[in-house]
Amino acid sequence: MKKAAEYSRRILLAVTGLSPQVVTETLYALICDESDPFVPTEIHLVTTSEGKERAELALLSHEPGWFARFCRDYRLPSIAFDAAHIHVPSSEKGEALADIRKPEDNERIADYIIELVRELSLDEDAILHVSIAGGRKTMGYYLGYALSLFGREQDQLSHVLVSEPFESSWDFFYPTPYSKIITSRDNKLADTANAEVTLARIPFVRLRDELPQPLLQERTPFSRVVRETQNARPVGLRLRIADRTLVLHGQELSLSASLFAFYWLLAARAKEGRPAVHWTDPDLAADYLQKYRTIVGEFSGDYDRAENTLGKNFGRENFDPNKSRINEKILGLLGRSAGAAYMIHTLERIPNTNYKRQGLTLTPEQIEFL
Repeated sequence: MKKAAEYSRRILLAVTGLSPQVVTETLYALICDESDPFVPTEIHLVTTSEGKERAELALLSHEPGWFARFCRDYRLPSIAFDAAHIHVPSSEKGEALADIRKPEDNERIADYIIELVRELSLDEDAILHVSIAGGRKTMGYYLGYALSLFGREQDQLSHVLVSEPFESSWDFFYPTPYSKIITSRDNKLADTANAEVTLARIPFVRLRDELPQPLLQERTPFSRVVRETQNARPVGLRLRIADRTLVLHGQELSLSASLFAFYWLLAARAKEGRPAVHWTDPDLAADYLQKYRTIVGEFSGDYDRAENTLGKNFGRENFDPNKSRINEKILGLLGRSAGAAYMIHTLERIPNTNYKRQGLTLTPEQIEFL
């Protein structure tokens, strides 16, 4: 897997509350990670209205301006981080959310976080590092869960640990590369050069490949994403011949007559326990035309054209495009993980040839014709 520095866009996304220090603490831990240093090109925060005000005053102001100080102290390149990168969801009244106390507040911030993570994860040339070190516990939960849903292989999740007596001290923002004396929260003096900040990387389950494409491409409420992710059904395929519809995992997929006939052919062979097919099979064209005729009618002009085009040889020029189109549609409906059970796969080699059969991996019990 590529190192973080190999990505042109490196995004740090964090939740913050009343302690904006977690931004510079996390940033310090990331750039000091010897195995894979992460220097972001942009930073995004999700917080409340008060959290935004604190972050602007503490991090982005001229004085104390802790973010600019940090970048100077550690000679970092330009990082896109200003007030526009601090995101605050709106309340039910359209006002900036002040806190998370009511059920509707939880719902709004959940929807906001999941949409932000979805958008940021669309860029394949970007790597996303998510920190759940700050903010209310519910915000950290939603952010971590959103990354589990939409995170790619390169994306990361972490928390930071700060040594005593610097943890929760308002005067501490990061370990300085020089001596700086501050007063800790228990009213003792401490040198920030001696502080230790540890990055705790958090493994997470990546569910992105199991999500239907619409959930990856469209704004979707948090509750619906959770519901559809949980709505995993046992593998089962139904073919409704009358309206050329496949019912896969409980979801419907309508196909053109030609694609449905092709998939029907493969499903029938799997249902009957017969070998899968190869485009050179001599009976393939006749089998396909018989099913296509059932769908469009024997006296249909479409059937006459298909019969004249195919003749007795189905041909690779017909087989491969049909397979690709059907697999793309299944992938778009169900996602890679759930869709794999229904897609057309390359199977065993045909004896004494270099050809491999193509077909479904479903068992006869998993297939039903309506």
